[in-house]
Amino acid sequence: MTPYVRGLRVVRARNKKLIAAVVGVLLAGLPLAAFDIWLDQLIERQSSDDIFGSARRTIATVDARLTAVTAALDGLAAKGVMSCAPADLDKLRRAAFATSPIKEIGVVGLDGQMLCSDLGIPLSVRSIAGTAPIRAAPPGQTLIDVIRVGDRPLNFLRLRRFGAGGVSLAALVPADVLIPITSPAGGPFGAHAVIRTREGALIGDGGTALPPDIQPDQVVTASLRSDRFGIAVEVIMPRTANEPRDLRAIGLIVNLVVLFAVLTVAALMVGRRGGVPVAEIRRALDARQFVPYFQPIIDITSGKVLGAEVLARWRKPDGSVVLPGAFIALAERGGLMIELTEMLMRRACAEIGEAYARRPHLRVAFNLTARHFADDTIVADLRAIFDRSPIKLAQVTLELTEREPIEDVTTTRRVVAALQGLGCRVALDDVGTGHSGLSSILKLGVDVIKIDKMFIDSLGSETNSATIVTTLVELARNMRMEIVAEGVESFDQVEDLRARGIKAAQGYVFAPPLPGPSFLTLLDALDPVAAPPARNGLRALLRA
Repeated sequence: MTPYVRGLRVVRARNKKLIAAVVGVLLAGLPLAAFDIWLDQLIERQSSDDIFGSARRTIATVDARLTAVTAALDGLAAKGVMSCAPADLDKLRRAAFATSPIKEIGVVGLDGQMLCSDLGIPLSVRSIAGTAPIRAAPPGQTLIDVIRVGDRPLNFLRLRRFGAGGVSLAALVPADVLIPITSPAGGPFGAHAVIRTREGALIGDGGTALPPDIQPDQVVTASLRSDRFGIAVEVIMPRTANEPRDLRAIGLIVNLVVLFAVLTVAALMVGRRGGVPVAEIRRALDARQFVPYFQPIIDITSGKVLGAEVLARWRKPDGSVVLPGAFIALAERGGLMIELTEMLMRRACAEIGEAYARRPHLRVAFNLTARHFADDTIVADLRAIFDRSPIKLAQVTLELTEREPIEDVTTTRRVVAALQGLGCRVALDDVGTGHSGLSSILKLGVDVIKIDKMFIDSLGSETNSATIVTTLVELARNMRMEIVAEGVESFDQVEDLRARGIKAAQGYVFAPPLPGPSFLTLLDALDPVAAPPARNGLRALLRA
């Protein structure tokens, strides 16, 4: 080889690296920009969800506690309690003790002054705060006053339940008990809540105090009103409280990782002529390097775990994990998918079998290809794998993917029926995106259909996708099949699917595919297997 030729090859190699870098930067720019836009939209949605969630929690607290108070007043009135007789005072004390929001309960005369109370001590002076006193009302009606007791700065709500002759029962409720103390995550209530009567009189405020110099454009606000009591709640939260700094940090890390990954892939695309050879997959099979990852399937109506789908991962000796897109197609072309699937099944039995034995309601799903249905071999293989396994065949779902066309529908239908005869369920995966579609659902008699991520992603923006999903849901309902939504990535999608009557879903909004130990940890947290709590513990839980 002459020096000229050698030098020309070096120049070409350098040009390849330069092209790879340029291509990588161009390819990386699009996903990075898309990620930043998605992150901004996520933060905006999260801010809206947080503030309205806080307002709904505050309204729920108001309704729950005032409902308990009115029920106590109605119960006393039903017993004829409307005097300061010793027997009536004893009933007032019992009602106040049993109803936690009540600070004081007593009998109010025609002039609006308290005649006696359950406390049995000299009564402090009451003054109306913000509204005119209502002296009398029809029997059975309950009115709400905002009052102050003595020189205390704290307002009280007074619920008055009128009886015959204008005498009424009155319960005092401190304003601060109407505002949640903790957030759903268990920390302090992270917003500032202001509560007013229907007429606009201030009842009280609480929660996290706002900075005194905060400007209107620096806060987000949500307002709701109680349908039953007419009480209005305004919840205010600084915009900085909704800025997920950890998410921003994660976003920066993701951007850097994506940039590095795309540059690396671009260089490999230029620098290498081929991908992973089939022979390397053969060696990996012999070395048992393929492992199952488990993506949870969630009941989106209750939050319970329904089971998991098993997805293949290639764990190399150096600890790196290869995603299935890099080897599944080659394994199919090399005739290795049946052996790979059996390996995943056996390893899944070993890793999660004990947990599934304690939870017979859970299911585990495996992906099969059209070649698995070419004859009855899969039926015998399943018997051999699961007959002595802790996982029962009735817990197994087999997903027929549409990556390859179904050449012999008659044989496939016969194998599907044989699998169903074992107790397994059969699902049609990637419905509408592969080689078959609705005709496969009708001809094969499957038990489950899985809606592809492509339709889920465009639910809110593409009319045709929404129509297809609605059609699949109606078809599943009419044919008594189950339906699972795949690739769910936001709670907006969860709400949309729930509104359409879909119960089961999987996707990154719940959890990514997890290695066996991580999936078992998640399972123990969401579906614990434990003895029922002791009676006293249960009572304490109910009181809390």
